[in-house]
Amino acid sequence: MPNLPRHHGWTVERVVPLMAGVIVLASVASAAVFSPWWLLLTGFVGANLVFYSLAGWCPASLIMERAGLERADCRIQPTTR
Repeated sequence: MPNLPRHHGWTVERVVPLMAGVIVLASVASAAVFSPWWLLLTGFVGANLVFYSLAGWCPASLIMERAGLERADCRIQPTTR
């Protein structure tokens, strides 16, 4: 198995899908226990994830950045010899 990349701390790009997954699971559980209307929250989270992937930001990511969470640095770092 190849070496998998390790994450270096929590970034906005890691926390947004984590938060969305937790909310979706809670919404589905609430729909199963209380009312199917809770599935509207699941749809709202899905729409926000689509918007986040297209635009590169969503309301949650803006709040996370203002709270001090950093964006991932995906640029290739130059090697020094």
